[in-house]
Amino acid sequence: MVTVILVVAVALVLVSAGVFVAVSMLGRTGRRGGVAGEPSAPPVARQPRPPAERLPERDLPTPSVDELEELLRAPDIEVAAPPEPEVVERPRLRDRLGRTRSTFSGAFGRIRGRKIDDETWDELEESLLLADVGMVTTARLLDAVRTRAKEESATEPDELIALLRDEVVALLAGDSGDRSLRVLAGEQNVWMFVGVNGVGKTTTIGKLASQRVAEGHRVVLAAGDTFRAAAADQLQLWAERTGGELVRGQEGADPGSVVFDAMAAASGRGADLVLVDTAGRLHTKTNLMEELKKLRRIVDRTPGALKEVLLVIDASTGQNGLVQAKQFAEAVDVTGIALTKLDGTAKGGIVIAIQAELGIPVKIVGVGEGLGDLIEFDPHEFAAALFADD
Repeated sequence: MVTVILVVAVALVLVSAGVFVAVSMLGRTGRRGGVAGEPSAPPVARQPRPPAERLPERDLPTPSVDELEELLRAPDIEVAAPPEPEVVERPRLRDRLGRTRSTFSGAFGRIRGRKIDDETWDELEESLLLADVGMVTTARLLDAVRTRAKEESATEPDELIALLRDEVVALLAGDSGDRSLRVLAGEQNVWMFVGVNGVGKTTTIGKLASQRVAEGHRVVLAAGDTFRAAAADQLQLWAERTGGELVRGQEGADPGSVVFDAMAAASGRGADLVLVDTAGRLHTKTNLMEELKKLRRIVDRTPGALKEVLLVIDASTGQNGLVQAKQFAEAVDVTGIALTKLDGTAKGGIVIAIQAELGIPVKIVGVGEGLGDLIEFDPHEFAAALFADD
C-alpha cells in the first residue's frame, strides 16, 4: 500500500513539473513574438506612473486620558433580572369544600324562614349524618346546641345555625394537642406514614418533602414499602423533583433494614428529616400491624428521633376512615391525621368525627392535586367553610 502511494506521489510531481515547463516556454514565446522563426514585436516603451496624490494634512485632536478610559470601558449591558420564584398561594378551604358545604347549606336553606320545631332539628341531624359526622358525634353536637338554645332563648333557625357552628369549632379546637408537624433543630427527626392501600401516602410524602426542602431542610425519603416496586419508583421521582435523597432496598427486602439504612444515611449526610413510607395494609390484618410495630421499634433505637406517626386517610371513605384510625392508633400510637382528597367528597364531616371520638388531631389536609394543595388544618377556617353561604 505504501509503495502505491509513493508511485502516485512521484507521478504527480513529474506531471506538475512538466506543466510548469510548458507554461514557462509559452510565456517566453508570447513575449518574443510567438512561434520560433517569426520576427518578434518591437518593444513597448513603459510610461512612468504619475506621482500619488497626497491628502491634505489635518490637525486631529488628541484624546485625553479620561476619554481613552471611557473608550476602553465595556459598554453597559442591561441584564434582565432572573424571574421571581412562583409563589403558590394557599388555597381557601371554602373554595375546595364545595360538596361538603352544599350538604350543610341545603339543610340550612330548608329551615330558614320558619319557627324552630321538631322538623328543624331533624334537618340539622340529617345534614350532619350526610356529611359523615357519625351518629355518636352528631348526637353530641345537637345535645350541646339544644342546651345552649334553651339557655339563650333562641327562637330563630339562624340562631341555631350559629350555635352549631360554635360547637363544631369548640370540638375541633379543643384539647387535641399541637397540630404543627414537629421538626427540632439539631436533632434527627423521623416521620412515619401509615395507612391502607390507595389513600395517598406516597404522594403526601412527596408533597411534604417538597415543602420542607423549600423551607431549608435536608430530607431523606425512606422507601419502606418494599412490597410494591412502583412505590419506590414514585418516591424516586419525588426525590428528583424536590431535591430530596432516596434510600431504597430490593423489592421484597425487609422494610426494617431500609428504615435503619435511611436513618444512618441521614446522620452521615447531615439531613435533619427522614420521611418513612410504609406498605399499605388492611387494618384488620394482625401480622401486618405487628410489622408496623417492628418498624417503630427500629426508629425508637434512636431516642427521641420519632417525632410524628401520621395516619393517612382518604376522606371519601367516611366512617370507614374512623375505623382505620382506631386500629392504627392502637398499633403505632398515631400522633396526627393526614386527610387526603377532602375537596372531592361530601363526607368532610369525618374530620369532626375523628377529633371527637379519638382525640387525634387532623394536622394536614389535601384539597387538590398541586404541591400547594396540601395544607395545615385550621379548625376555625374549616368551620367557616362548612357554614358559609354559597
